[in-house]
Amino acid sequence: MPERTVSQSMAQRHVVSVLPTATVHAAACVMTRTNSSSVLVIDASNTMLGIVTERDMIYRVLAKTLDPSSTPVSEVMTRSPHCVHPETKVADAVLIMIERGFRHLPVLTADTNKILGVFCVRDALPREVNVAVNLAEFNEQVNDALG
Repeated sequence: MPERTVSQSMAQRHVVSVLPTATVHAAACVMTRTNSSSVLVIDASNTMLGIVTERDMIYRVLAKTLDPSSTPVSEVMTRSPHCVHPETKVADAVLIMIERGFRHLPVLTADTNKILGVFCVRDALPREVNVAVNLAEFNEQVNDALG
């Protein structure tokens, strides 16, 4: 069976987004309403500026006692997040997440950089997660062997 791509695996096929001036509270409401664990920060010309995740809200807002009702998402977002193309294999996307320590990857078309949505680690099947973990372990062994 051929391995699925991130485009085939994405649970949500729409873009969940807010403007950079939106408050963290407003972004949390959008995420709740759409049952999403992240929101893309997009400017008026539909250019992606960043991403805000549930973890960002915990670590960058709540843990720092910022006021969600007055803090704009532009202050806590991850700017210029790592992105993948829709044809990226799920195991490759999960490997990126494992190696870089995050759980969400915006998906952009290769030709026009059109935003298609966000691939989340939850979108990966256990089989593909295991393949990615094996790849990460192999990469680590190669790096150790090379010094």
